Amino acid sequence: MAIQRVHSKWSKTAALLASEQLRQYIPETSPFKRETVRMMLEQYGMIYVKPDRGTFGNGVIRVEKSASSPLPYRFQLDKKVRQFATFEAMYPRLLSVQRTRPYLAQKGIRLLQYHNRRFDFRVMVQHNLRGEWETTGVIGRLGLPSKIVTNYHSGATPLPFSTLMSPHMSEHRQNEYLTYLSNLGVETAKQLQLIYPGIKEIGIDFAIDTELHPWILEVNTLPDPFLFRKLGDRKVFNRIYQYAVGYGRFKAKRTRRVNKNKPQTKTI
Repeated sequence: MAIQRVHSKWSKTAALLASEQLRQYIPETSPFKRETVRMMLEQYGMIYVKPDRGTFGNGVIRVEKSASSPLPYRFQLDKKVRQFATFEAMYPRLLSVQRTRPYLAQKGIRLLQYHNRRFDFRVMVQHNLRGEWETTGVIGRLGLPSKIVTNYHSGATPLPFSTLMSPHMSEHRQNEYLTYLSNLGVETAKQLQLIYPGIKEIGIDFAIDTELHPWILEVNTLPDPFLFRKLGDRKVFNRIYQYAVGYGRFKAKRTRRVNKNKPQTKTI
């Protein structure tokens, strides 16, 4: 059976919102519309506008409203920032960036920081060799100061969970929190599988806010396993790869055969 992929962020969000348990971890998200953007800005002060289908953080826009500025409305795409006096002046420019692609508006989360740089976590959850869901890896992504996204392909630095969280909690609390995230990852996978029974792996982007509350920003059904090579512990990537071979994403690596008839040269 082929591994099922789900490209629409809105479809995956809707599937998770069906779970009363998971709803508390999902930032308010809606299809992009003029009044939706206006109301969410009034309520939250910052939102993210992103393509319903897309990867690597491409096309993601941060939109903000600040009452203390003479130009209170602004948005940033990649490194470019535009500022406006009114919502009516900003919206057409925002619309021109969005073009005709379906977009979503999502509540902005004030991320924890490490050395004044925002970070989040990618949590890898897979079917193990028994066909059960298992969290197989957690890796941090430390964003560039000038960027609004934390994707590795946008220049973020991969770092261990403990490195990024050590300024925010004790070692004992880190272990508890890591277990918490791991269990939350498994519950997310189980909920998605109710709607999409053919999925075998997911990568969850978790944001941690300043109150230490985790938020599911996005779920990827074609996660990059090779990011976990950046961790010091090689066993994490090896397990991820082994499971991916087990459910058919990758072919098993061939082992070199030794020709028993060929005389072996001995080095002295």
